[in-house]
Amino acid sequence: MRAFVSSALAHIPVSQVAAPLLVLFVLGLMLLPLPPLALDVFFTFNIGVSMIILLTAMQLKSFKDMIAFPTILLVVTLLRLSLNVASTRVVLMQGHTGPEAAGKVIESFAQVLVGGNYVVGIIVFVVVTIINFVVITKGAGRVAEVSARFTLDAMPGKQMAIDADLNAGIIREDEARRRRSEVAQEADFYGSMDGASKFVRGDAIAGIIILIINLLGGIAVGMLQFDLPFMQALKTYATLAVGDGLVAQVPALIVSTAAGIVVTRVSTDEDFGQQLATQLGTSSYPLFLAAMILAVLGVIPGMPHFAFLLFAAVFAGIGYMLYRRSQQERAAAAKAEAAAAMPSEEVNWADVPVVEPLSLELGYRLIRLVDSGEQADLIKRIRAIRKKFVADVGFLIPSVHVRDNLQLPPENYRLLIYGAEVARGQILPDRFLAIEPSHDPSPLEGVKVLDPTFKMPAVWIFSSLRESAIARGYTVVEPSVVVATHLDQIVRMHAHELLGRQEVQDLVDHFRTRFPKLVEDTVPKVVSLQVVQKLLQLLLEEGVPVRDFRIVLETAAEHGGKDPQALPLLAPLRYALKRTIIQEVFGESSSIRVAAIHPDFERIIEQAVGNLPAATDGSIEPSLIRFFEEEIVSVVDDMESIGLQPVIVASSRNRLTLSRLARKVRPQAIMLGMNEMPTESDLAFHRIICGRQGAGS
Repeated sequence: MRAFVSSALAHIPVSQVAAPLLVLFVLGLMLLPLPPLALDVFFTFNIGVSMIILLTAMQLKSFKDMIAFPTILLVVTLLRLSLNVASTRVVLMQGHTGPEAAGKVIESFAQVLVGGNYVVGIIVFVVVTIINFVVITKGAGRVAEVSARFTLDAMPGKQMAIDADLNAGIIREDEARRRRSEVAQEADFYGSMDGASKFVRGDAIAGIIILIINLLGGIAVGMLQFDLPFMQALKTYATLAVGDGLVAQVPALIVSTAAGIVVTRVSTDEDFGQQLATQLGTSSYPLFLAAMILAVLGVIPGMPHFAFLLFAAVFAGIGYMLYRRSQQERAAAAKAEAAAAMPSEEVNWADVPVVEPLSLELGYRLIRLVDSGEQADLIKRIRAIRKKFVADVGFLIPSVHVRDNLQLPPENYRLLIYGAEVARGQILPDRFLAIEPSHDPSPLEGVKVLDPTFKMPAVWIFSSLRESAIARGYTVVEPSVVVATHLDQIVRMHAHELLGRQEVQDLVDHFRTRFPKLVEDTVPKVVSLQVVQKLLQLLLEEGVPVRDFRIVLETAAEHGGKDPQALPLLAPLRYALKRTIIQEVFGESSSIRVAAIHPDFERIIEQAVGNLPAATDGSIEPSLIRFFEEEIVSVVDDMESIGLQPVIVASSRNRLTLSRLARKVRPQAIMLGMNEMPTESDLAFHRIICGRQGAGS
């Protein structure tokens, strides 16, 4: 049995055992009789612990550095009350023997602090208790209460800010979880401090009551049990009661001061001493002014000249030292600024600019769209675009770097990818954009333009005409919506360019947590990260989402062993993703109408391509390319005019080559492989293109 207990205790950390034993020991002090020597030891320990708490509180930089402070406040308060109970027992039982009956500590506090005069001692005790109870404890409790209330009121805003940073990709999930925990801890801390301050106030009241009990009870015991004269009993027990009260109230005052420092200081990277030195020592003007006032008071007849003039000289000396130091710091700062302004002859890596993957530049009249920072409507819409892009396409695009550009026309903006402009637009920030309906639009007063995103006829109108425009069938949007919609279109058009090596690595790492075996067996054992990146870029280039990254990895693992290159893997991957592709193109429609490439033309293209997975323009005769482009323009315009998706079907071998040629003249053209068409749908061919003419060419 003993071995079992020893083994069990050996596996329990000391910290888990020490804290409960300490609390039980403190509670035991109330019940166990203690000799005077033990009281001296524990009273000294109590004073030492109080001083440690005060010094620790002065070095705290944030509430997080001492989150257990409310509980510590409760334990030390309980320790003082337990010692009060133990000392009361000793005073009442042995007080008739003299002031040394309760130990040297109580006797010293009664003799040294108040000179043995119990009347003065009672007054001093009452004054100390009032200071602790009315000033420090009540003030600290009020600050803790207000801080707890403000912290709780601010919690939703802080949580929203954390969620916004997470959605914008500024922080990761583990950092967001840590910040949420800190916000909750802060509210719990100040709420606990508000409650813990009530313990200290109760301790002060208990100290007064214990003093009265010791005094009255001691007089009664001394006179009735030990036949002491009234004056002797009063003097003896009053001295002991005052000493006992002071030896408890002094540590209580120290701990209350520590609690006040904790709840009143603002969290910074500096402790209390550094804050005082930094903030009070920033200017010599207050010291010079105080020295001058003290000097004037010091020369007035009847005033204590020595004290006033001494401190006038001290403050003036300190002010002069601060003035000299500030002058030296200014000189050093000016010297450093001048050195920084001088052109450096050497070039280092710090001179290499870092190009942002995705940027939005605004003319100076459009800066108001982002004036509110993270709460600006445009910034919120950009975050929403990134979030929706992740859900629709399947990877996280880089953050949009928004900045002003005074070289742009005042009402213009432009979108850049890797520092190169890809789109530009003009908006009027004090108006609304009314996009005309498709049939018989009623005229509106305003500035007629084309919508920057879809090039549809539109009018910039004043806000007073908004309701009227909506009633006439116009689609009315705010300036920030225009910019955000244009950005969304550009991001989706250039998604394959925004998928860099780092984004692919992050995507692989993300799926590694869900499918560790699949990722481990595929990347980089079967295909390299570069091949995965190229494969995803080929899908995105034609508008195919990469949400189902698991299928991408499984297809690469299955077919990558034969030829671990991106282009040969594209056809089997698109076949594996055909449900996603058809869903993106045709939606829920069960009746599908498409155009198709004539087989004879496909054979000619196949002969030109040879064994290449995808041919360049130089591999095909220019006359064939021109003929194909003319046919594409004709069929796409024809299908769009009757409301059909411009979908063209080709063989899977030639699909990529013909898709690239088609999208050169009509970017909206969609080229699908014959094996990607759904077998369960009603498929009809709207038109066969590139027939005899192409074959004859």
